[in-house]
Amino acid sequence: MPGKDNRPLPGRQEQDDVTSDLVRLMPRDLVFTMRFLGESQNLLQRHFQGFMEAEMAAAGMTEETHPMIHAFIERHALLMRDFVFSGVALTRQFRIEEVERLIGDSTSLLRVDIWDQLRGHIAMAERQFRSQVPGLPQLLSGWAAPAETPPGDR
Repeated sequence: MPGKDNRPLPGRQEQDDVTSDLVRLMPRDLVFTMRFLGESQNLLQRHFQGFMEAEMAAAGMTEETHPMIHAFIERHALLMRDFVFSGVALTRQFRIEEVERLIGDSTSLLRVDIWDQLRGHIAMAERQFRSQVPGLPQLLSGWAAPAETPPGDR
């Protein structure tokens, strides 16, 4: 992992950086999952909103009896939608070798592209954190250990 100005930290070689470690672990740890986007998300969310409205109305909970019911329904419909899509995505995972075979990537260009993206995002996250370090003492002051109380003041 590089230090300031993207120089390697002491004791760590450039080829040993975390990006290379992540790419080395790709065959074991990287999976591709499906993700539903756009209209599919809206369709399932509307389904759950209608379902919840009908079920709650049948149990006597309507807008007249519970004026804030729509906020509750909307929030819970989002959670139900995300639960369904996450469950489906988890059952449909593909390893990098399978994806490379499917797209005909015999030269592992996909891995090189992923390495580039990982490296760029890691560097961006590190730069962002470095820019926030000067304000951390004030931000973390509430987390500091309490000052020692002299024995006579206890």
